[in-house]
Amino acid sequence: MTDGNRIIAGRYELGELIGRGGMAEVYSGTDTRLGRTVAIKLLKADLAADSSFEVRFRQEAQASARMAHPTIVRVYDAGDEVSVDANGVDRHLPYIVMELVKGEVLRDILRSRKLTQQEAISYTNGILTALEFSHAAGVVHRDIKPANVMITESNQVKVMDFGIARAVSDSSATLAHTNGIVGTAQYFSPEQARGETVDLRTDLYSTGVLLYEMLTGKPPFTGDTAVSVAYQHVSENPVPPSMVNSSVSLAIDSVVMKALSKDRFARFQSAGEFRAALAAAASGVSIEQFNDGAQPATAPMDPIADATLVMEEVDPFDQLLAEVNEEATGTVVEVAEEEYEEVENGFNQLGFETGTTQVVTKVPKKKNDSDRPSTGLFWGLGSGGAVVIIGLIVWLIAGGASLLSFGGGGGGKISVADVVGKTYEEAYTTLTTQQLLVDRQLQQSDTIPMGTVISTDPPAGQQVGIKTTITVYVSAGAEQVVMPDLSGMTEQDAMLAIIDAKLVLGKITQADSATVPQNMVISSNPAANKSIPAGSTIDLVISTGTVIVPNVVNLDLNDATTQLTSASVGYLVSTEVQTGCTGTAGTTVVAQSIPEGIQPQGQTIILTLNCSN
Repeated sequence: MTDGNRIIAGRYELGELIGRGGMAEVYSGTDTRLGRTVAIKLLKADLAADSSFEVRFRQEAQASARMAHPTIVRVYDAGDEVSVDANGVDRHLPYIVMELVKGEVLRDILRSRKLTQQEAISYTNGILTALEFSHAAGVVHRDIKPANVMITESNQVKVMDFGIARAVSDSSATLAHTNGIVGTAQYFSPEQARGETVDLRTDLYSTGVLLYEMLTGKPPFTGDTAVSVAYQHVSENPVPPSMVNSSVSLAIDSVVMKALSKDRFARFQSAGEFRAALAAAASGVSIEQFNDGAQPATAPMDPIADATLVMEEVDPFDQLLAEVNEEATGTVVEVAEEEYEEVENGFNQLGFETGTTQVVTKVPKKKNDSDRPSTGLFWGLGSGGAVVIIGLIVWLIAGGASLLSFGGGGGGKISVADVVGKTYEEAYTTLTTQQLLVDRQLQQSDTIPMGTVISTDPPAGQQVGIKTTITVYVSAGAEQVVMPDLSGMTEQDAMLAIIDAKLVLGKITQADSATVPQNMVISSNPAANKSIPAGSTIDLVISTGTVIVPNVVNLDLNDATTQLTSASVGYLVSTEVQTGCTGTAGTTVVAQSIPEGIQPQGQTIILTLNCSN
């Protein structure tokens, strides 16, 4: 029996082969019981070798089937078809019956062309929307990769194979049999590579890998073997996307690098958080300080640099001496001239740049060692003493001095200027002129323009010491979200997608359409994939499922056909000669099978032609 008329489970008729992967083949098909067109995925028979596989597989498929969302490929049915071969041996064929999606697999798109940054953001937003929904339902995908993401003909994201990875990985199948499903090494999370328990943050890491690939054209880690790639996920930091593709913004860089954190607690903790950060980055807002305190792999915390934000370009060692004297009266760190180079080298070995961070000062060599100054602190103990000096000064600058009550600018007090309502640049100039340090923090605001100061801490008018850090809270504007692609959705599904995107459903109007089925979305305003403020109102145009058929009687056949097959009507045209004609058909239409006026879309109209003797 050929695949063309093969029946699965007594009701699913296989059509043509439409896809093939390492673990399965996918066919178009028909549910003969419901008359519904479906996709049928036939998994390899050896996946069912474990007697418990069928139970796990069906449970996971049932969990996936409960997830009805526009960004998730629906699962209608799943099972294990059992047949007996010529030798009387039972053969198991695991199958899944799914929604048939017209479009391309993201893997094939990535192989054929480069994506724009906006496309990468839009597709990632769709994937995160699907994950946000599935995670709320308690389902972790475990195998986010390009082969499991479909892009429809209307450019909508559809994620598939939810739950299958778990069903396989919980069985006793070998890695060689399951690596196509449990998680391709290029998209492994570190915890997957280490064989640890996975959770929703595993999916977010894999999504970060996929976002990286969409932005740069290649995954962050590659290698000759799956083991070498998995090792890189555990132990190596990726090169930022902007260093591979210069068109990628630094704001997007910061989102990608957070998503790819080795420590799952340093990543985004939910798909919604990831999606919100990506929307902000799309409008140019970088992640400057994460809620959990973690920093991107490309921007390690530097307490010295953070403590000297407003230093001017001066001699690299003299500035610090002045600051230490100012912050800790009577405490001076000096190093003999002959030991200066050793101290500088030791400081560099600790990972700090002496060109921008000031720690030690140089004292000229005295002709008589007994003439060395006795005031302050003085070490001549070589490189060992230099490291002690460095450690002490780093501690003083990073906060230790405040513990010893050395702050405050030697007793002088400054009244913090009122910079609320000013631009950040104006606020920075004002505060640094007062010899204060500035730490900028971004906050979303629906009312205050982007780049405008919302508040400061300490507030305006408070008395502080010189070099006190003033936290300046700057408006990042309203939260930005990506407008979902609603085309082809039902009104109900579109409403859910709008709510899920933190938007508001507005006016719904109806319009004729030759192609969009009745009660499905034709278009939206704003259009899909635009970055817009959260809370924006979205208007929809819904298809009536009808078209206006023109009267073509007495027209020439060519003119009639042009009108009936136009984009606004979209009918198929068939012709016949009028009854009783003994000659040949003419070219003038004398009758039409469907009358003029409002008629259902997608019909075939028969035109009757005159008789030409």
